[in-house]
Amino acid sequence: MRKVWKVLRVVIVAALAVGAIGFVIMSLWNWLAPAAFGGHLIGFWQAIGLFALARLLVGGLRGHGHHHGHWRHPMAHRWGRMSDEERERFRHGCGRRRGKARGSEEGQPA
Repeated sequence: MRKVWKVLRVVIVAALAVGAIGFVIMSLWNWLAPAAFGGHLIGFWQAIGLFALARLLVGGLRGHGHHHGHWRHPMAHRWGRMSDEERERFRHGCGRRRGKARGSEEGQPA
C-alpha cells in the first residue's frame, strides 16, 4: 500500500510540474511572440508540444544530468594512481595540445 501512495505522489507532482511548465510557456509565448514577430496566440497543449519539441531539439532523449561529467570518476582514479612525474608529463602534453608551449618556462623556445 505504501508503494501505491509513492507512485500516486510522483504522478501528482509530475502532473503539476507539466501543468506549471505548460502555463509558463503559454504565457510567455502569448506575451512575447505577437509583439516580437507577429506570431499568433497558442493554447496550453500547443505550449506543451512546443516544450517537448524544444527538449528534443536541444536536450535529446537522455535524462537530465545523468551524462554530465561521466569521464570525471575514471579520470580521477587514473590521476590518483599517477606519480608526480607522470602528472607533470600529462600537464605538459595538455598544454601543447591547447596551443601553449610550456617549454618556454624552462628557457626553451615557445
